[in-house]
Amino acid sequence: MPFLHGFRRIIFEYQPLVDEILGLLAIQDAERQSALESPACLGSDRSQLSAVRRVLERETHSPFYQEGVSYALLKVTELGLVPAAEILLEFGADLSFEDPVTYYTPLHIAVLRNQPDMVELLVHHGADINRRDRIHESSPLDLASEEPERLPCLQRLLQLGADVNAADKNGKTALLHALASSDGVQIHNTESIRLLLEGGADVRATTKDGDTVFTYVIFLLGEMVCSNTEEAQVISRFCFRVTQLLLAHGANPSECPAPESLTHLCFKSFKRHFPLLRFLLESGAAYNCSLHGPSCWSGFHIVFECLCSHLSVSEDDSFSTDLIQKGQTVLELMMASSQAIQLPSNFEVNTSSCRYHGEKIRTLFCSLKQLERSPQALKHLCRVFIRQRLKPWPVDVKIKALPLPDRLKCYLLIDHAAAGHEDL
Repeated sequence: MPFLHGFRRIIFEYQPLVDEILGLLAIQDAERQSALESPACLGSDRSQLSAVRRVLERETHSPFYQEGVSYALLKVTELGLVPAAEILLEFGADLSFEDPVTYYTPLHIAVLRNQPDMVELLVHHGADINRRDRIHESSPLDLASEEPERLPCLQRLLQLGADVNAADKNGKTALLHALASSDGVQIHNTESIRLLLEGGADVRATTKDGDTVFTYVIFLLGEMVCSNTEEAQVISRFCFRVTQLLLAHGANPSECPAPESLTHLCFKSFKRHFPLLRFLLESGAAYNCSLHGPSCWSGFHIVFECLCSHLSVSEDDSFSTDLIQKGQTVLELMMASSQAIQLPSNFEVNTSSCRYHGEKIRTLFCSLKQLERSPQALKHLCRVFIRQRLKPWPVDVKIKALPLPDRLKCYLLIDHAAAGHEDL
């Protein structure tokens, strides 16, 4: 078995040379170095380095020298001992040598241990900056993107020219690694995602399984249902920030199929995800399927469907009032996005199942249909025109700065809570 054979060779064949080198560097057991206060200071003493050089000169022609010096490089790389690594490289350490247990190369290990200076040294000496390990198919950039603590290595790799859009055999890029590794509670790869996007990461990257940049955001938003209030708020903030970054770099949240559409999800749960949905609509996200139009799925249809569904089971006035107000705001945001609204063909709403507030739902629907069938009111046209002219989004700060009465500002902002009006 190659795995056991390689492991045995370390123990019985070249481990003595490795032990001697590490001993000269005052590293008796690399596995215990976490207990030392400052392992980075090890291996930098001139006398230690001179002693290592003498041993390497003495052992150059000994059996298993190449394996020994290469394995020693893995150990000093793990601890970030740059001067020692330089000597080992000078004496023939192999940059492609793999750890017999993990199969990681020195560059992979430097990233995993967050040693950016070591990363730079290895790359400058010829390490393949885009090499993938044999077990997980991860590149150094993939590994750097998976933990926020490795941000220094991610920055260094991008500066050194790592391929930001290189994908593994499943089509997973570093950006998708950063998104998939974020749990929204403990691990927030927001800065890594930002750096990758600014470095040219493709927001349209898709794995062979169909996962996109929004797949992971959608998953985390689903996790909010089973989370406590505090965790749900943290996840929501993380998803909001990541969505801002993705949209700023051209990502489309309204793509088909519907289960992979962030906009579709937010429509389905517009009460829970109202701030995010508002941001999507105000950022120009399509309120219908961006590929097939309203015949595939429509935000108008989903909102009315949710209103009728929820108001058929709840008689809680505060819940109903909040739901209707949010639903009305979402409808207006869609209508204010363009002068011509896109409704599904033969769009009708059945309010017979609404045990509560059915009349309000019918009023909203009739106002919407009237807007579609008849010339639009001047105030609506003015709102659409002014909001369009104030782009790029967000426009709230720009609207608030306009020399207009507060009530008119609220109308432009589509802020029912502040304005207190109910008409569409």
